[in-house]
Amino acid sequence: MIHYDFPKKFRDVYERAIASYRDGCREAASLLSKADLEYAVSIGSRAQDFFDYAEDAANYGEPDFETALLVQAIRRDYFLQVQKGRASSVVLDVEKMPAKTDAVRGIEWLPRIIPKTKAKLRGELPSSLMYGCGGDRRFFKQHDIHPAEFLHVVWANENDDEAIIAWVEARAKAVR
Repeated sequence: MIHYDFPKKFRDVYERAIASYRDGCREAASLLSKADLEYAVSIGSRAQDFFDYAEDAANYGEPDFETALLVQAIRRDYFLQVQKGRASSVVLDVEKMPAKTDAVRGIEWLPRIIPKTKAKLRGELPSSLMYGCGGDRRFFKQHDIHPAEFLHVVWANENDDEAIIAWVEARAKAVR
């Protein structure tokens, strides 16, 4: 298990994933070496997480390493503290997610990103969804929210969507 040197180990795997993607790897299943995959699993991550970061960084220039590290650090802490190092067997059903255009209190994307963020926190995202995708990034930028900050807020209010909505609403008002 990695603790003290988590940021360094994470960076090493992240950089190898980026290099592999740049070298032409276009499948999450073959992106990481066996050792890197074992490391990813030990911190509650998947090859898909590293693939998503590599693909979007290569194609859109974001998320940057620091964002990936902060997000995965929160996921890692949840995995180790709440899940006691055991992966969830649940996978978010994309068909049951709110539409991208759904809004609550005039805030579009919020009804969709809440269950998506909970799934990221719990390690329950399907491979078809990325936490921090282009739509998420637009939402975060519009409301001046860092993806890791939002992940933390969702963890702190995991069973209280109203508190999450109120927090985002307050942030949205402060940005206007």
